[in-house]
Amino acid sequence: MRKKQWQGWGSGEQAEQHYLVQPRALAGGGDFRYVSEFLRASGWRDRSKTGGPLHMESPDRAVRVTFAPHVRPGGWAVHGRTGGAPGEWSAYLGPQTPVEIVAGLTDALTRPRSAHAPTVWAPLQEQNWHTRFEGRDYIATSPDTTTWMQYRYSHEGEAMWRAGVQTQQSDGWAASFTPNTPIHLVQAFSTELASPDPVMRPRGSVPVSPQIRTWSVSVTPSELGAWQQARITAARAATWARNSPRTALPHAPAGGARTRR
Repeated sequence: MRKKQWQGWGSGEQAEQHYLVQPRALAGGGDFRYVSEFLRASGWRDRSKTGGPLHMESPDRAVRVTFAPHVRPGGWAVHGRTGGAPGEWSAYLGPQTPVEIVAGLTDALTRPRSAHAPTVWAPLQEQNWHTRFEGRDYIATSPDTTTWMQYRYSHEGEAMWRAGVQTQQSDGWAASFTPNTPIHLVQAFSTELASPDPVMRPRGSVPVSPQIRTWSVSVTPSELGAWQQARITAARAATWARNSPRTALPHAPAGGARTRR
């Protein structure tokens, strides 16, 4: 996948039919470059081999993101390590996980961690998800009951986060996070999972399901390319701002500046 960098959606200005899809969790996987090109613009290294799966590595080599759609179970895998007690952690997302939801997690890998304490449930509750206990597990379900997120205890007594969709078809997806996955990353994922905003898919890429709603829109290749480029430009600007040296301002002399007469 290495050579499949984002080159826009094609040449010419003939409008093409696309669809806005709700809920986003049922929209299908989408274009993996939505994730990979943002990481690339954020300074990540592309370690993919020609014809092989996508393999991106963070600048400090502490995190790697892979996408293998043609093997089973396949899908997205994020592996990281920290210098502290948690050690190594992993997140796995099925191949049909919408790229916009995957990006909730992977985009957060490129940003400094917020000083505020993360909470996974807050984004779900803000969108009126129903929360409840099922035994020792705590689960949240979307208002239309198609999507869920769960805090589950394993038989070994470890707590882990899981999420997925409940569809009438066989092309659903699920995600899981190892117990030591940084909580702010899980919160970033849940924020995109719960977002009510629709996502766009080209004609022929919308799953057939009575549980989704679609709106037809006509857009030109240049419009699509501009939207994607705006995302890439934002990633580059944020990376430059983080890495650029800060020039210290000269200190004024004690007592304030004096005017020579």
